[in-house]
Order: sequence, then structure tokens, then C-alpha cells
Amino acid sequence: MRVKILLFYFLLFTFAFLDSAFPQAKPSGQAEWEKTVEAAKREGRLNIYTHDCQAPILETGAFQKRYPEIKIIYTFTRGNTTDQRVFSERRAGRYLADIFIHGGTNNIEFQRAGALDPLKPALLLPEVADESKWWLGKHPWVDPERQYIFMHIGSAQPFLFGYNSQLANPKEFTSLRDILNPKWRGKIVAYDVRGGGRGGWPSRLLYHHPNYGPQFLKDFYGKTDITLSRDGRQALDWLAAGKFVLCFFCSDRGVREAKQQGLPVDLLDIVKDAVALASQGGTIGLPNRAPHPNAARVFLNWLLSREGQMVAQKALAQSGCPSNSMRIDIPKDNVPPLEWRIEGTQYVDVEHPSLLDMRPIFKIIEEGLRDSGKQR
Repeated sequence: MRVKILLFYFLLFTFAFLDSAFPQAKPSGQAEWEKTVEAAKREGRLNIYTHDCQAPILETGAFQKRYPEIKIIYTFTRGNTTDQRVFSERRAGRYLADIFIHGGTNNIEFQRAGALDPLKPALLLPEVADESKWWLGKHPWVDPERQYIFMHIGSAQPFLFGYNSQLANPKEFTSLRDILNPKWRGKIVAYDVRGGGRGGWPSRLLYHHPNYGPQFLKDFYGKTDITLSRDGRQALDWLAAGKFVLCFFCSDRGVREAKQQGLPVDLLDIVKDAVALASQGGTIGLPNRAPHPNAARVFLNWLLSREGQMVAQKALAQSGCPSNSMRIDIPKDNVPPLEWRIEGTQYVDVEHPSLLDMRPIFKIIEEGLRDSGKQR
């Protein structure tokens, strides 16, 4: 009996010695993540180029509370001004951005120009790499190669347009085609989508929708005596003042804020058969030759984690921007019901790479304007 007890303690001490002398190696993924975090802390900085509708995520300060050693500097750009800025910097040999959080059209242009690194290898956290956590059980890639551009926000987005509530009755509109009624001729202002930014996804929704399509867009620009503006605030001011009755591609958030201020404006939702799946700037790309690549990877994995997506969804919902995270393992109680994705619904995925090219749409717009005599 004594021999057995002595043998037991001998083996116990032997295993304890071996465990301390030869500690178990960490899983390779965990080791790589910890190495990346330490390198990011040494870099100490992160330059983010972002769409203004994604800025509320950064303004929460949640990432910096988690990683106080990494200072975030973010720059707002919109539409084609984003492309112009980035390409101008790169031509001058200045590689400033660490991460792009922008619309799919912007990131596709960067990919086509060879300005992005593959993002897929940077998905280091197991919960981020696990495709079962995402809508339809797969990572929501925007690019055809499915490795460069990740869409983290995907809200159901009906086609909305603004109207002056003192000059138009919502009951007068039962279909989007009612806007072609001669009654509204000369009474419509629209943001000029050719300037980039606002109006991109709604234009793609109508252009690619089987119930509307190119001819509808051509008639809209060619038969309504439409007035175009590249100043969204100006268009909204004109609507509130009664200079125009209807406003297309105006900011939904801007219309809601103006209504809360007591101005006679509101939004119409009549296109029940045309609903987009839109990100409103919620796609992510990793620029190559980034000055702080490790910090970019840490932020990317934090943002796409359950914690990061809960922060993002709440911040975007509070700001009035599309907010529905593509993660399905987080509660959706703070997402407006209008934005909920419903299983079985056929959405027009306006971030799909085959639909992102705006050039055919611009051509149709210009044909319509030429027919109306307003080409400029």
C-alpha cells in the first residue's frame, strides 16, 4: 500500500515538473491574434477613411476603451470624392489609410485599381471566421473573388422619397409610376446621383428591378421636367419651402430631422414590391501598403466580432442610418422593423458586384435629360 502511495506521488510530481518545464503551446490562431494585438499596440495609431453614416460607430469610443493604446484618426469622405482623394494620395506616393469603411462602389473601384489587400486572411478571431454567425450562413462578400470586400451592414431598404406634406396627399400615390403623372411635372427635385454618394443604391434598385428598369428611369428624367441638385441640404430646403413638392434621393435621415423640427416634410413608402439589401457605406476593405496594418486587423476583427457588431448596430440605429448587422447571433431589438431581413423575401442585393456599376445608369439619366432638353 505504501509503495502505491509513493508511486502515486512520484508520478504526480513528475507530471507537474514536466508541465512547468514544457508548457503547452497555444493554438496557432490564438498565438497569431496575440502577436497581432501586441504589434498593433506598438503601432499605436489607426487611420480610417469612412462614410459619414458609419462614423457613429467610431464616435462611441468603444474600440478605444478596449484598446486604449491604439489612437483612431478618421476621415469622412463621400461618393466619388473618396476615390479622387485616395487615388490622388497614391499617385503622390502617400499611403495614408489603414482601413476603408465605405460604400460597395468605392471599395470595388479600389479593388479594381489593385489598391486592396485580401481581407479574408485577416479574419483571425474564430467567432468572426465562423460563417454560421452570418446571414444565410456565409460571409457577406461584395467582390466576385469573395475575399476583398466585406459587408457588415445589410438592412432591408424600401424605396422612400420625400414630399411636402402641405402640398401633396400621400393617398395620391399608389405606385411609384404615379410620379410620372403630368400633375407633378416641374414639381420634382432630385439629388444628382452622377455626383456620387447619395442616391446610388436607390438608382441601382430601380434600374435592376424587373417591375421598373431602365425605361422607367429614362421616363423619370425625361418626362417630369425634373430639377437636379448636388447639394442635398439645398434640395431639402427647397422641399420644405414649397418650391418643390417631391424630393428624390434626399437624405431619409435629413427628412426625418426636418419633420421633427416642425417643417412640413415627410417620407413616402409606396414601393412595396422593390426592397433593397443595402449597406449605406457599411462595406470594409483593407488598403495595401497601409502604415498600420496590425492596428487595421485588430479593428477589423473587433468590429466584426459579436461585441463590435452590437456596438455598431446600436450606434447606427440611434443615428438613423441603416443599422441591421449581417451577424445573426445578436439581438435585433434596436433595429427599426422596416430594416429587418425576412427569410424568403427576394431582395435586390444592390451591393452585389454585378449591380455596382453605375455607368449604365448614368447613361440612362443623360439620355432622359437629353430628351427633356435639360442635358448639362
